[in-house]
Amino acid sequence: MIAPHIKELITSKGASVIRKMFEEGVALKKLHGEENVFDFSLGNPDLDPPEEVLSAIKDIAQDTSHGVHGYMPNAGYPEARAAMAEKTALEQGLPKGSVKAEHIVMTVGAASALNCVFKAILSPGDEVIVPAPFFAEYRHYVHNYAGILKEIPSKPDFSLDVEAIKAALSPKTAAVLINTPNNPTGKVYTESDITALTDALKAHAAACGRKPYLICDEPYRAIIYDGAVVSPVFLHYNESVIVTSFAKNLSVPGERIGYIAVNPACEDAAEFIAATTFALRVLGCVNAPAFFQKVIARTWNAPCDYSRYQKRRDMLMAVLDKAGIRYARPEGAFYLFCKVPDCFDNGSGDDMAFCDYLKQYFILSAPGSGFGGKGWFRLAYCVSEQTIAGSEKAFCAAMKSLNR
Repeated sequence: MIAPHIKELITSKGASVIRKMFEEGVALKKLHGEENVFDFSLGNPDLDPPEEVLSAIKDIAQDTSHGVHGYMPNAGYPEARAAMAEKTALEQGLPKGSVKAEHIVMTVGAASALNCVFKAILSPGDEVIVPAPFFAEYRHYVHNYAGILKEIPSKPDFSLDVEAIKAALSPKTAAVLINTPNNPTGKVYTESDITALTDALKAHAAACGRKPYLICDEPYRAIIYDGAVVSPVFLHYNESVIVTSFAKNLSVPGERIGYIAVNPACEDAAEFIAATTFALRVLGCVNAPAFFQKVIARTWNAPCDYSRYQKRRDMLMAVLDKAGIRYARPEGAFYLFCKVPDCFDNGSGDDMAFCDYLKQYFILSAPGSGFGGKGWFRLAYCVSEQTIAGSEKAFCAAMKSLNR
């Protein structure tokens, strides 16, 4: 018998809504032709992996030496951990060598990384604060370990509302979780945002004696536009942690490779790494995929051209402008977060119903409620330019019908 709380989750209207839309899109394409369905539901990168990655895959696949497919230490191959340490130090503005292999745990993507962190730090009833909107699966990741996700609305421009976060901090706060560039809004938090947040966390720790971790989910770090900069956090706050993957920047989401990096200045860094390594093992992952640990150890800094995503962003914004749909201009990632039109359903803002309405025009989107953004919907523009260009007539027809 399926556990009642899981049964409730999988049968709820909002459960896995993005995946459901994606699967509906597959069916619609078979019925009506791929060129007639405009699937913006899933953040599945449309760009191919860089040539350096493809070359490394071919090269490493030729290795038939004895034991090449065996176990390695649960935290990962030493060379992979060392490469991620070098990457982390570079991104965090720290001297080369200041982040070491022992500060890294290789994981099965960023989802595995977050689950390992929450398994390691949460006791029942502990709270994780997250600015809303946020990646929908965060709710489940926190609830997996009997934690409580406290959703704190962002400012109208989707920047951090630090005062609201400060008001939500309590002795039960185990962590604050941020995602920048943000899924679903594309917002990049500024250095002043990060400074204000970390100052608030330091003041809270001094007052109550518990130091919340600052967890930064960064799979879109490299995909930024218009001169935006993803601020480092290690320089601002000792109890900071990076969780990330190569799904988006190297276009290998199916390979499930990521890592955890803890700030070397963290008071319990060694214990944190031991705990997350233990969590990786007991959650059934055992270790990150061996093959792709070797691939990304060689190719983590492979050059990538993200200007194609910026072009697609600009194309889709032009389509929405023509149709009369408002949105938040993204500074990174590959999503547009759009407002449900006021003319829909007498201004109800029902994003679930509006996404169902768009399906009549073969447009697939993701309701904002799943992301903690009621009244909005998300479009993933990591799709072909043909899909974006072809969607113009469908969006305009959908809006014209509403405005009659």
